[in-house]
Amino acid sequence: MMSSSGLIRHIRSPPQPPTPILGCSKVFLCIMPVAQIAIGSVYLHDCPREHYIPIYLIVVGVFGLVLAVLSCLPCAQEPKDGTSNPLSPVCTAWNSLTSFFLFCWFIAGNVWIYSIYEPNYNKNTTDVDPYCNKKLYLFAFWTTTLFYILLGLFLIGSCCVLLCFYLCGRADPDDDV
Repeated sequence: MMSSSGLIRHIRSPPQPPTPILGCSKVFLCIMPVAQIAIGSVYLHDCPREHYIPIYLIVVGVFGLVLAVLSCLPCAQEPKDGTSNPLSPVCTAWNSLTSFFLFCWFIAGNVWIYSIYEPNYNKNTTDVDPYCNKKLYLFAFWTTTLFYILLGLFLIGSCCVLLCFYLCGRADPDDDV
């Protein structure tokens, strides 16, 4: 059985998965940004009610792909021999700026998407209320909502892990009372 300090050391430097698994996971994570770019581009002029929604999808998709590419660069990985990488601060700065921009853009997208819930989907009505393409709006709505669902699951999972660490740390037989 591993002690709590050994468990923490194992978590700080976990074993790396095999390269094919890492490659497949990065390709899988690029599917959503590509879909966002495609849907935003196809329906670019199909939401007069809130014309920023397709632009939001395109930009968030492009920057999501940029983050994925940045994570593949050699400067993003720590050298295995323990030396420091001279380009690491530059990579960290670009990742931080891109992440900060995506965070701000995500907030703006939330305002654009949720402020018009639920829009008129019918292009041919003579209502005063402009329409928004149903596929475009629902895709933007559910990708944003999916992010919140995954964030909530991550937070719940993190709390469970912290609770387990706390309970395992208290039950360690090596601790003095």
